[in-house]
Amino acid sequence: MDFLQDNLLLVIAAVASGAMLLWSFFGSRVSGINQINTLEATRLMNEEALLLDVREDNEWAVGHIPNARHIRLGQLSEQLAQLEKFKDKPIVVYCRSGHRSARACALLKKSGFANPNNLAGGIMAWEQANLPITRK
Repeated sequence: MDFLQDNLLLVIAAVASGAMLLWSFFGSRVSGINQINTLEATRLMNEEALLLDVREDNEWAVGHIPNARHIRLGQLSEQLAQLEKFKDKPIVVYCRSGHRSARACALLKKSGFANPNNLAGGIMAWEQANLPITRK
């Protein structure tokens, strides 16, 4: 008990860190968002799924997955009409690490899109798998 009192901030930081880790692992599963890995994303892309990058403009400029469409997460709700023809098709959504794209998937699902898929680990996972990146 003395340890807890003497190190209260350290204990709070450890509990908060653990909670964030658990949320990042289980949070999107609870909300019904489909998480896919790079292999599944590649398979869906080969089946003509839409690839949607929801990162900021400066992140997009550094490099993105070839043939991706770029709509920043902050503009997605205003730009849904552009995606209307993909309402019944698979959409692979990604960001840097998978957190913003999970929010984008939730928005798409709420807006009636049948098959939004979050690329788990985002573009970082894509790069780790040595998959292509372009700046064009």
